[in-house]
Amino acid sequence: MITEKLSFTPENKKTLLTLAKEAIKCKLTDSEMYKFDSVPEQFQAERATFVTLRSQNGQLRGCIGNIEPFESLIESVPHNARNAAIHDPRFPAVDSIAELETLRIEISILTPPEEVNSYQDIIIGQHGIILRKNNRSAVFLPQVPTEQGWNRDSTLSHLSLKAGLPANAWKDPECHFRVFEAIYFSD
Repeated sequence: MITEKLSFTPENKKTLLTLAKEAIKCKLTDSEMYKFDSVPEQFQAERATFVTLRSQNGQLRGCIGNIEPFESLIESVPHNARNAAIHDPRFPAVDSIAELETLRIEISILTPPEEVNSYQDIIIGQHGIILRKNNRSAVFLPQVPTEQGWNRDSTLSHLSLKAGLPANAWKDPECHFRVFEAIYFSD
């Protein structure tokens, strides 16, 4: 199954969280992002990421990311941070530094997705899940089912609904699954 294991130091995590916050601040103030003189090699690797914003009471305020890597980690984090703050269609845009200061930022760094033979191979709390059936798809990060208190069946039912399919679509042999792992951390 998944062979790559991700590991980031506390210093790396702090740097990435600061980078995400600064990217949003720069977007709000229409200023340019700071350019690093040197970038750790680990930040130069192409990585898929999600950036999640939460209110003080833990409510989702924005979440945008990508499943497949197409840019370096140091580009992906600020890119998704700005999009989570401004372009998540489920929420109004974050519109002030004052509001930004009240938000908690969470970063998820993903391993490349891998096919699984069956939904029975999915490990809740460890695997992020991508469900595909016909032209429909949906994804949950690994932490979502745990945060919601869902077991595998309820997770897959919610994922089916998120994809715009009937709740039991995950049982159909035409339904395909890929899984990934993620390291996630917040400020």
